[in-house]
Amino acid sequence: MAGEDGAVVVGVDGSEAATRALRWAARWAADREAPLHVVYAYGLVARYFATEAPVPPSVIESLLEEAQHIVDAAAREATELAPGLAVSARAVDEPPVPALTHRSRTAALVVLGASGLGGFTGMLAGSTAVAVAAHAHAPVVVVRCGEGRTEPPSTGPIVVGLDGSSLSERAVARAFEEARRRSAPLVAVHAWADVEDENLLRRARLFFMNTPEEEEVRARLDEQLAGWRAKYPEVSVERVLVRDRPRRQLLDRSTTAQLVVVGSRGRGGFTGMLLGSTSQALIHHAQCPVMVVRPSSGES
Repeated sequence: MAGEDGAVVVGVDGSEAATRALRWAARWAADREAPLHVVYAYGLVARYFATEAPVPPSVIESLLEEAQHIVDAAAREATELAPGLAVSARAVDEPPVPALTHRSRTAALVVLGASGLGGFTGMLAGSTAVAVAAHAHAPVVVVRCGEGRTEPPSTGPIVVGLDGSSLSERAVARAFEEARRRSAPLVAVHAWADVEDENLLRRARLFFMNTPEEEEVRARLDEQLAGWRAKYPEVSVERVLVRDRPRRQLLDRSTTAQLVVVGSRGRGGFTGMLLGSTSQALIHHAQCPVMVVRPSSGES
């Protein structure tokens, strides 16, 4: 069951993006008095198993030393950043995606950088971040900074995407809790589009405004938020209701947010779909950290 030990799992690999993720994860864990598990899945066997030539022992020893150095340095940085934080660190000879996915079964949260050492300059998001967000059993945060920043933002609202699905309800729950802990306002965005053509979309927005359909959708949105507003009366909530592509609305709002929260797939997805177009777009392009909320066990 996800969250069984309440730990935060953060993947590191010595890259700058992973170090930012480590710092974000350490602060999140310290705020909740949760343990932090630092994992470097270097996948030595996976990297060299396909080669027929034997790997010299000196190379293996060097790689193992490097892996241990990376996790030790990460653990020290987390402890320095959050004194008193319970930190464990392991370098494991496993490919990153299955290693992190397996550990997500008992984690409260999995945190990753947007790209790792395997990425390249200008890369949107690493394959590990995308794959873990698609397969993890716990929520996954991909730590993005945005243009012109060296660290992710720590101010601004929490933005959550809603579409009426059970998964978006789980995202709303997470978003309200994040807003409460950070004393931040919450922006609840309900956006949908029946067409992709930009001209048709502009006309659809025009005809939607101040219509019975808009009032009906607004009433459903208010109903979805009512229970959470009662549970978290201290959280200031702004509702955004618009006929537009959800990914565009959420990406635009990520420029001033400190966190965007979405379900791994939305109402427009199909059964068995692992990651929707909106969550993928945010992982690749958002200007702040993105929390991707996964379905519960047995939820399709």
